[in-house]
Amino acid sequence: MKPTPGKLAGLKAVSDARGVIAAAAMDQRGSLKKSIASARGGDASDQDLENFKTEVTRVLTKYASAILLDPEFGLPASHNRNDAGLLLAYEKTGYDSNTPGRLPDLLDLWSVRRLKEAGADCIKILLYYTPYEKTQINDLKHAWIERIGDECNYHDIPFFLETVGYDVDGKGEKTLDYAKKKPSVVSGSMAEFGKSRYSVDVLKVEVPVEMGFVEGTQAFKGEKAYTRSEALQHFRDAESMTDKPFIYLSAGVTNPVFIETLQLAGESGTKFNGVLCGRATWADAVPVYAKEGLGAFEQWMNSKGVENIQNVNKALESATPWYTKFGASNMDELG
Repeated sequence: MKPTPGKLAGLKAVSDARGVIAAAAMDQRGSLKKSIASARGGDASDQDLENFKTEVTRVLTKYASAILLDPEFGLPASHNRNDAGLLLAYEKTGYDSNTPGRLPDLLDLWSVRRLKEAGADCIKILLYYTPYEKTQINDLKHAWIERIGDECNYHDIPFFLETVGYDVDGKGEKTLDYAKKKPSVVSGSMAEFGKSRYSVDVLKVEVPVEMGFVEGTQAFKGEKAYTRSEALQHFRDAESMTDKPFIYLSAGVTNPVFIETLQLAGESGTKFNGVLCGRATWADAVPVYAKEGLGAFEQWMNSKGVENIQNVNKALESATPWYTKFGASNMDELG
């Protein structure tokens, strides 16, 4: 089915001229405040978050098709986005570590209606999810996503769902054991939330491998979970799980690792539809801002930050326009 008029307008707003979603992400909240405070060796304020988000937005949206922000600290930044599209986050940051299952929650004072009124072209939700979790926990998450999908349908605005996997055994996501499980975690998440009942328009997904465990890559750290050819097949297998448009998240890796990741996706022939790239473009600027102030941070963003996003854009040459997932040869065919 082709997108409804409102959803089509939203997808167009966050895409580049090719129909690829070349978006920057700047919706970090709690983690960003902790990073600034840690680098500073002191405290970080709400104003720090607003300053950081505004400068990242002002610079990167000259080169990005859209920016993902949060309504808590990102609305001032949204007015400095150089006509790029706007995605707004709807979930609370983080999760309650005292409750099993990394259960999600929505922002108390926001709704899809209010996010749309604040200028959102699309709604984004982050969900920690793994097919290996207990059925009763995943049932809660399934119902939660169904409700959000229905809310987005009512207001005729695209729903971007970001799924992030985790280790149910609590050993962490950087182990060899989890690296071996990750392809099935990513593929299983794409298969589940690609179902029509959730009304997700774009899946924002992790790549289905841990690059540090891919033999024959520059990112390889010595422990092998997959050969290069096996990694390429994992990309193809994940793609086969859904006919929905999907884009990759950078998941906190460095810019060189994310570029190599996108190159691997291109080599696999996977028809991914873009990225929502955050920390791989601006993370190294956190200590610059924390220790040297706004002026030095602005200089860093206008040099290294620009270089980083241009690297990402070059790697996106292998991406496929999202409208092809609807059988169209251009956006105008859809309305």
